[in-house]
Amino acid sequence: MNIAFIGGGNMAAALIAGLANKLTAGANIHVADPNAAALARLQQQYGVSTAAAADAALADADVIVLAVKPQSMREVAAQLLPFLTAARQPLIVSIAAGIRGADLSRWLGGYGAIVRCMPNTPALIGKGITGMVAMPGVSAAQRQTADAILCAVGPTVWLDDERKIDAVTAVSGSGPAYVFYFIEAMQRAAEEMGLSAEQGKQLALATFTGAAELAQQSNEPVSLLRERVTSKGGTTYAALTSMEASGVQGAIIAAMKAAAARGQELGDQLGAA
Repeated sequence: MNIAFIGGGNMAAALIAGLANKLTAGANIHVADPNAAALARLQQQYGVSTAAAADAALADADVIVLAVKPQSMREVAAQLLPFLTAARQPLIVSIAAGIRGADLSRWLGGYGAIVRCMPNTPALIGKGITGMVAMPGVSAAQRQTADAILCAVGPTVWLDDERKIDAVTAVSGSGPAYVFYFIEAMQRAAEEMGLSAEQGKQLALATFTGAAELAQQSNEPVSLLRERVTSKGGTTYAALTSMEASGVQGAIIAAMKAAAARGQELGDQLGAA
């Protein structure tokens, strides 16, 4: 399988790390990016071929992954047009936030073989999760191919409606920042209660990763796992009662809905005209 990447930033590099010499040979991966240093690293690490911009190598690609900033997508689409012909119908995989499939298709002259994805930053260590939706022009085989590519950095969740991508963005796309925010708060509290910064960090990180792994391995609802740690009148009960009084859960839900609304707004802005 020949895979071309337009954009060689962090997310593209994470995908290439998961793909090269696993799903396909590194030599079958082509990366176009104006950043010469990024290209040199990718070439040295994975044996990919590179170019400073979209070039003739795209004509041989079975899959083209668009890993560019959303604001650059329309320009990139114009560069791709010459390589999309009736005889050559590669799968287009977009990991650009906010760019709707219908808008990308329009910029590509009505091209339909597009899968839109929303990965998240833990993909950088192979622990990501990606929300995905296929446009109507995607074949069953192409859908399987897209799934295999994104599974290189973690599990995938397929959606039946592209509008749900904004919810995925709010939950998992932006989600790592919420986790980091909570960890920061735990570390700060630890220091204010007399622990060292390093002790606070160690305790907070181990607690988060351990609790997440426990929830992952358990067949029981997360709410039940929470209840088992919460003895009435105990220390955990005091903490959760304080959080409830401060409206923490409601604030988190409201924040995620704000993220989803902003995703929809960005889609409107980026797809205008």
